Amino acid sequence: MKTLTKVLIASVAVALLAVKWSAPTFNAESLRGAKVLLTGASTGIGEQMAYHYAKFGAQIVITARREQVLKKVAEKCLGLGAQKALYIAADMGINSDHERVVDFALDQLGGLDYLVLNHIGPTPFSAWDGDVEHLEWLMKVNFLSYTHMTWKALPSLEKSNGSVVVVSSLLGKVTSPFVAPYTSTKFALNGFFGALSHELAMKNSNVMITLCTLGLIDTDSAMEKVKDVSSVPAYPASEAALNIIKTAATKERELFYPWYTYIVTLVRDFFPASRDYVIQKSYKNRP
Repeated sequence: MKTLTKVLIASVAVALLAVKWSAPTFNAESLRGAKVLLTGASTGIGEQMAYHYAKFGAQIVITARREQVLKKVAEKCLGLGAQKALYIAADMGINSDHERVVDFALDQLGGLDYLVLNHIGPTPFSAWDGDVEHLEWLMKVNFLSYTHMTWKALPSLEKSNGSVVVVSSLLGKVTSPFVAPYTSTKFALNGFFGALSHELAMKNSNVMITLCTLGLIDTDSAMEKVKDVSSVPAYPASEAALNIIKTAATKERELFYPWYTYIVTLVRDFFPASRDYVIQKSYKNRP
């Protein structure tokens, strides 16, 4: 067992080094003037991505539900150097809003280079209580809206050699308690966009799909849910946002942030009983 563990650790170390050494170099100038539609941009990771894109001189359209908050974020983006910073309030639980947002961005920017899908709907951090209606609604917001907006934006992205950037989660690769509705939507994202990526490649499409696997990030909403419950460390939203942008700009297929998400994904099917034990014991209290 000790020998097997050593081999496993060494294999993970080699894999991490290979990923780091083979990563292409990020060129900030490639984002100057880039046309970006960014969802879930009023707070958290989305807000931080908006500010980073602004600093790189991109043209951005941001969307979320709260118009007044979006207005403030857009104004700050202009101050940080965005060539354009426009906003449109939308509810991703409403089918017509998916198409309306993409149409607005195409009209205002004259096309798209990046469709960055980051929005999520609120959901309780608790044991599932059988609320199927909430699960259906969350699937519409967290998953179906992503597919609808992607389909609408694909023709423009084909013309620009553009990218679809999908912000997912480690919870879309490894199950965990108290997040059954949320993790279901993330597994759906990983499955759909993984399959779509194959299909686009087989058609020699110009569109790249970048799937981002994130661990626990220190957004206000995440910290409020896991406070006094989880012992997993949280990582900075601004750093996560920058890593997402760089990964998409260098046309990489996947991002794992922070580092442990790659290791957990790599070894998740080894020793399943031990894996489940560690997951269950990582919660100090039960919601």
